[in-house]
Amino acid sequence: MTGPRLWLTTVLRLVAGIAIAVPAALLLGASPAAAHPMPHSVVQLDVYRSSVSARLELPVSDLSRASGIDLDDVTGKAVPAARAKAIRTYLARHIHPTTTGGKAWRVGIGAMRLSATQQTSTGPYRELTVAAVLTPPAGADVRHFTFRYDVIVHQVVTHVTLVTVRQDWANGQVDGKGTTQVGTIEIDVRHMKVPALKVDLGPGSAWRGFVAMVELGGNHILTGTDHLLFLLILLLPAPLAATGGRWTGLVGPRKALARIGGITLAFTAGHSVALAATALGRLQIPSWPVEAFIAASILVGAIHAIRPLFPGREAIVAGVFGLGHGMAFSFVLAEMHLSTGQLVTSLLGFNLGIELVQLLLVCLALPSLLVLARLRVQPALRLTGAALTGVAALGWLVDRLGLANPVARAADSAGAHTTLLLITLALAALTSAGWTLATRLRGTPQGLRPRWRADPGRS
Repeated sequence: MTGPRLWLTTVLRLVAGIAIAVPAALLLGASPAAAHPMPHSVVQLDVYRSSVSARLELPVSDLSRASGIDLDDVTGKAVPAARAKAIRTYLARHIHPTTTGGKAWRVGIGAMRLSATQQTSTGPYRELTVAAVLTPPAGADVRHFTFRYDVIVHQVVTHVTLVTVRQDWANGQVDGKGTTQVGTIEIDVRHMKVPALKVDLGPGSAWRGFVAMVELGGNHILTGTDHLLFLLILLLPAPLAATGGRWTGLVGPRKALARIGGITLAFTAGHSVALAATALGRLQIPSWPVEAFIAASILVGAIHAIRPLFPGREAIVAGVFGLGHGMAFSFVLAEMHLSTGQLVTSLLGFNLGIELVQLLLVCLALPSLLVLARLRVQPALRLTGAALTGVAALGWLVDRLGLANPVARAADSAGAHTTLLLITLALAALTSAGWTLATRLRGTPQGLRPRWRADPGRS
């Protein structure tokens, strides 16, 4: 009997081992997706001088589970009024920021909308986005506070809320493109409570805000394809003389430099005045007429590069059209909701950034403009550049009047290649400078256009 019993014992142990090993292998070998992670919430903060705006991004499924407010049957982006009111009431009960001394802030729940989105590990899901304004007591510090927040987390114990800062002028965050993580809010499973998040954004300074605005201004003009095209297309025929409604011959180098400098300075003056007046006056101007005006200005400049419309008066035209470009620049500042002091500092920094990059681009383009005007292929290159600019301007104009088109999208995408633009202009400047030096060393250069003896503009 010993043999059969040993045999039976061995079989039972083997079965038990398999029963343990197989599930263990399945669990250990399962991919992270097999655990079905749920999407987390996000609270993005925009820090202003006397308040903090919050953008809440809440997964609908978890929100419904925690609040008892069902949104599954809502198919559009708008939340029905009755349920929107219930959601505002629920959120107000679970968002309680306070000063570090314990004084309550005022919480205002604003607009909300539904959308489809996804996170990296969770796949697609529906999300409710809610705007809120958190206002501290008079004189309280918006940069240091206690954030008592347990939306969803109080019921869904596995839920996590990420708190980030998207805009903080005093800390140099002004472009709204990146975020800084402040912390996470989740349940403490040991005590089954949701600890408050201590928000410490540091002291901040006006200098950081100023430097960030200089950088933002530089990036804005560098990536603003329409602003650059307007300036460059006006500069393109600056070294040329106009006779009988055509571009013929050359003006002298001094006059060409004077024209280029005058156009650049006039454009600078025009957009600086409009930027200051619109921003400091906090004027509420619709964006589409201004953007359409800018597209029209580029179209006029392209036509002028083909046939002279206002020869010798380019600086005046640049100054007038520059007013519209300045209004467009002011939209960037208007979106930041800055205090008067921050606005003045930002205006100086933003405009300085624009002018520094604009000066750099004109200096890089200058050698090429002067050399190009003397080449026999100048008319063909000028007409090609003007035609392409005119097509882009026409596409922008039609798009900004309400009819989207692929030409406008292609022209907008050109602003994403700023590094290539700078490299191209720098190489063209070096080539033009080297070519000029070489031709002077050789004497009379070959391949130049003949100078017009009767050119009244030469100096």
